[in-house]
This record gives sequence, C-alpha cells and structure tokens, in this order.
Amino acid sequence: MSSTADGNTLRSRLGRGESVLMPGVWDALSARLVHQAGFTTAFVSGYAVSGTLLGVPDIGYLTQAEMADVARRVCTANPGLELVVDADTGYGNPLNTVRTVELWQQAGASGIFLEDQVWPKRCGHMSGKQVIERNDWLAKLRAAVDTAARSGSGLYVTARTDARAAISLADAIERGKAARDCGVDAVFVEAPESISELEQVAAALPDVTLVANMVETGKTPLLTPQELAQLGFRLIVSPLSVLFSTVRAAQESLALLRAEGTMRNHLDRLVEFGQFTSIVGLDDHLAIEQRYAQ
Repeated sequence: MSSTADGNTLRSRLGRGESVLMPGVWDALSARLVHQAGFTTAFVSGYAVSGTLLGVPDIGYLTQAEMADVARRVCTANPGLELVVDADTGYGNPLNTVRTVELWQQAGASGIFLEDQVWPKRCGHMSGKQVIERNDWLAKLRAAVDTAARSGSGLYVTARTDARAAISLADAIERGKAARDCGVDAVFVEAPESISELEQVAAALPDVTLVANMVETGKTPLLTPQELAQLGFRLIVSPLSVLFSTVRAAQESLALLRAEGTMRNHLDRLVEFGQFTSIVGLDDHLAIEQRYAQ
C-alpha cells in the first residue's frame, strides 16, 4: 500500500545524538498549536484521543479505525510536523499489526508505538496492567518492522513494554533487549518509578534509542530533556501536558461563565477572534478562495 509516512528525519536526528521532545496531541488543532509553538515532532496520544474523542478513560475503548482516522486528520492538517502515533497493542495479532502499520503509513505518520499489554489495555500509569507472553509481543514487533521495511516508508518503530508494573523491572529490561534484537528503532520501558530505575534501564540498553515518558503526577520522576539525556534517554514524550492544561483552563473559564454569565471581564483569559482565525490559517484559505473567484 502507498504511504506518505517518513520517519527518516526523526531517525537521523536521534542518530546525531539530538534529544527530541514530543508533546502529546489529539486532534488537528492541538497539533497545529504544538507546531506553532516551535516543536518539530509530536505524539498522537491514545490516552488523549480516548478522552477527547470518546469522553472515556484509556482502558481499551478506542479502536484501530478510530485512531487511524484521527491520525489521518492530524497528519493531513499538519504536513510540516513529524507525528508519532500511538498504536496501543496493534489491535490484535501480527496480522492485525500489519494492518495497523499500513493504516498509520497511509495516514502520514512518521512513527508508531507498539506495546505488550493484554487487550483491552490501559494507560501505562494506571494500576492493574497485564502483559502478553514475550514471544507473542516480539512476533508483532517483527511484523511491524518488516511491514515498514517492505513499504520503504521509513516508519520509526518504537517497542513499548509495560512489564515493569505487570511483572518486574528485570523482565521489562529483558523484553527491551529482545525487542532491540528484532530491529526496532527505539525501546520504551514504561513507568520506571525512580531515577535509579531509569539508570538501570539505560545501563542495560546502551545500544538503542531509549524513550522516557514524562506524565505529570504519574509514576516516573519528571526530568528535563537535558537530565534525561545524561541518563541515556533521548526520545522524550510529554503526552498529557497540553491536554491537562487545556482542561484546567476550560474548567476555570466555564466556572466564570457559569457564575457571571459573560466573559467580558475576563477577556485576558481568551484568545481573540482574529487570533484564532490566524491559528487555523484563515488568510491562506481566503487566498485560495480568491484565486478561483469569478
């Protein structure tokens, strides 16, 4: 199947030793805001999409088709932004994983995260996670790597394991080593609970790009990209920062609107009408309209 995805830029940047920070996004607008803020890479978060698209928690409700549709719309609206798209467990066995990779490539994704949880999965910083047998996960990873290679898309494949909470840190590290040997681009041991645990992961996996997930009020200590790079982690996800701040701002504005019936005394809390139309590119669209005016 044809693909517009290309993870080679991300691969090259990480290969040069750069640190890449990916804010989490969930729709075309949030991705546009991230891009306009100066970020070159973003992460389409399953947690954020589940909450915003369906209004439900990240415990396995979101389907492959729903996530693929979000990925397509986000990538189409933000062609200059590298987008790594969460793929949860691949939504089934290796055959389903092949289909998932193809859909993500068609959407225009630069990369994919593929985890080892039992389906229905749940957010990596929730309790009660379970993981599938190691070899079953590795089979899906091989399917993802092979599919990306056959397409020539350069899709950046990250292997995520949740075994730290489900089994042990030692098992998670061994899974990470096995994933590395499958040819994935990066390994993501989810939810280490201390700097010491981050150090153990980095010491055991010095020869592959490592992912750190910075979830505010989650299980892993919050560190800066510089601090994480010193530990050995250079692909950094901040998946919920924008979502959580957006929800807080909306709650506060709604409380004011409910109490006062108007926002006229709180306009400093809002973007102006013209600012918003600029964010979504009104002038560009009007120029196109004018070009074809009779």
